[in-house]
Amino acid sequence: MFIVTLTYIRPLEELDALMDGHMAWLRKHYQSGLFLASGRQVPRKGGVIFARSGDRAALDAVLARDPFVQSGVASTHVIEFVPSMTAPATEILKAL
Repeated sequence: MFIVTLTYIRPLEELDALMDGHMAWLRKHYQSGLFLASGRQVPRKGGVIFARSGDRAALDAVLARDPFVQSGVASTHVIEFVPSMTAPATEILKAL
């Protein structure tokens, strides 16, 4: 599994102008099964995406197509981990 953090590096107004494209990009990768969860950080300084494990290079290519990244308003950082313990309701995560 991958945890992706997005860090906003430009003013929020610039991000908000790209939000429709970013949301369409997220929906596309939820439909493909790559993304499992996502949302804003609190306070609003970036975002977080949980992605399925697999090909890191392919994930990096997907992240590079995020409108936020393409426009230079956000940067990404990726952490890969293997869940070894979960709450009962999230056992499925160990198989991803």
